[in-house]
Amino acid sequence: MKKTSKVLSLVVAGAMMMSLTACGSKAPDTTTGAPETTTSEAKTSEAAESTADKTADGKQYKIGVLQLVQHAALDASNKGFIQALDDAGINYTVDQQNASGDQPTCQTIASKLVNDKDDLILAIATPAAQAVAGATSDIPVLVTAVTDPASSDLVESNDNPGGNVSGTSDLTPVKEQISLLKKILPDAKTVGILYCSAESNSEIQAKMAKEAIEAEGMTAVDYTVSNSNEIQTVVTSMVGKVNALYAPTDNTIAAGMATVSMVANENGIPVICGEEGMVNAGGLATYGIDYYELGYLTGQQAVKILKDGADISKMPIEYLPADKCKLTVNEETAKILGIDVSGLK
Repeated sequence: MKKTSKVLSLVVAGAMMMSLTACGSKAPDTTTGAPETTTSEAKTSEAAESTADKTADGKQYKIGVLQLVQHAALDASNKGFIQALDDAGINYTVDQQNASGDQPTCQTIASKLVNDKDDLILAIATPAAQAVAGATSDIPVLVTAVTDPASSDLVESNDNPGGNVSGTSDLTPVKEQISLLKKILPDAKTVGILYCSAESNSEIQAKMAKEAIEAEGMTAVDYTVSNSNEIQTVVTSMVGKVNALYAPTDNTIAAGMATVSMVANENGIPVICGEEGMVNAGGLATYGIDYYELGYLTGQQAVKILKDGADISKMPIEYLPADKCKLTVNEETAKILGIDVSGLK
């Protein structure tokens, strides 16, 4: 069930670190005029390469992309990355691979991209990043849509990666999102935190959310799933036990947001989300980052490495500036829940 939403841009006051978290489906078309990558039943993808205009030096770069799963936020990061390459005018071929949320498939695709001897690999979401980082210590690997690369053992530190991995973090403004929940639902007493226990990035956000919820004088209760098949059952189990639901930038939950919103909205449970795509899929509201811009920032890093010879081991993990954070409200969902969101405009 997909809801239409009205996006309201809001500049964040002050600087803050931003925040979201494998072969069975077709990857999104992320290069202008390029064919999409197709995959086989054996979950190994044939390379479908697309070529950008040639640069003055005539050098052509091979770029591999491993995206964990297809959903709005990760798709946007992918598109932003490719656009940055195109805007830089470099000559490249890109092999788009999507692991369809299957972590073992991430390993298979990661090995393929390394064996193809790509010049650079982009890994989108934490499980994809961990698979690629574990498959090579030589090829430059950029990650995006990863909450905390250091805590996920991808780099020595976010300030000084020290190896062949760097990229961008999607650390979401969890505290501000919980403040938004309290503003919309001032009488809320108990908040359920829904996330996938298999995603390390989600565990980090869940801990941050619990602290923020308790700081607002509410009680936090964890509700976890191990895979998408458990979402409906777990959300249904919250009925009558929570006043609201918080879902961080969790890939499993984001991909299954239609199910989350269906059950939650039917039972009068408002859902505050980690990112815009989840709101568009039926959540109530979020205060989060622009994933297209995050991908674009990662693409600019790739240009520095490929074109300018930048040393990835000395390239810090980057974060979007505060003005890329925006408020998104699904007014249709608000009507279903009987919640007045006019004061948020």
